[in-house]
Amino acid sequence: MGEERFGEFVVVRRDEGEGAGHVAELVLDRPKAMNAVSTGMARSIADACAALAADRDVRVVVLTSTHERAFCVGADLKERNSFTDLDLVRQRPLARAAYTGVLDLPVPTIAAVHGFALGGGFELALSCDLIVADRTAVVGLPEVSVGVIPGGGGTQLLPRRVGAARAAELIFSARRLEAAEARELGLVDELVEEGRDREEALALAARIGAHSPVGLRAAKRALRLGHGLDLRAGLEVEDAAWRSVAFSGDRAEGVAAFNEKRKPHWPGE
Repeated sequence: MGEERFGEFVVVRRDEGEGAGHVAELVLDRPKAMNAVSTGMARSIADACAALAADRDVRVVVLTSTHERAFCVGADLKERNSFTDLDLVRQRPLARAAYTGVLDLPVPTIAAVHGFALGGGFELALSCDLIVADRTAVVGLPEVSVGVIPGGGGTQLLPRRVGAARAAELIFSARRLEAAEARELGLVDELVEEGRDREEALALAARIGAHSPVGLRAAKRALRLGHGLDLRAGLEVEDAAWRSVAFSGDRAEGVAAFNEKRKPHWPGE
């Protein structure tokens, strides 16, 4: 397992076995603070995401945590308590870059959630395409209870998952949801047994990563850009994405492998 550290609190791991580098694990590693996102940690998340986005060998990213009882508890409020207004203004672009860094990754992303995923922690998970949670997970956006709002994408990402009214209820009430209710309402996509969130997320990533890297990136682009458009406009987005893959080496290899009844060897272009 190859590792690269970004700052003190973020690690990127890559499997060095067969299919090396196709699945990357973006690890939140600030266990003494339950992965509370400080200014330095936000900068490291953004830097790690920039490196992953530029790596054409990466086909899937899995966001995980080293803390046994928490995925991420959100913003570092102890650090924030010492901030002046000017400090807060200066931090804002760094904080936004962390969340948009995850959101803008061009490959499929999966969050592996256990324990607390609250505020900015849950927003990091919401920034992923899929969320796998174990039965210890507790999620929520409690920001209004401390005088702010979800500012890492929560007011925009949550209604896209659960609808405007449900998102309003959850954000206005600041309530926390345990895993079963979170799955029932669609806040997480897959519920697994305790302690298996990372394992199941990595297994799902391996299945996804076996497919065409050109196809995966184009499919994600079409899903993201088409969301919220009217049907005709969305179909134009889809057609543009289709044209970007239709004449690719991956398409030629995929069709050939299907007809020859063999595993494809994706050129990635």
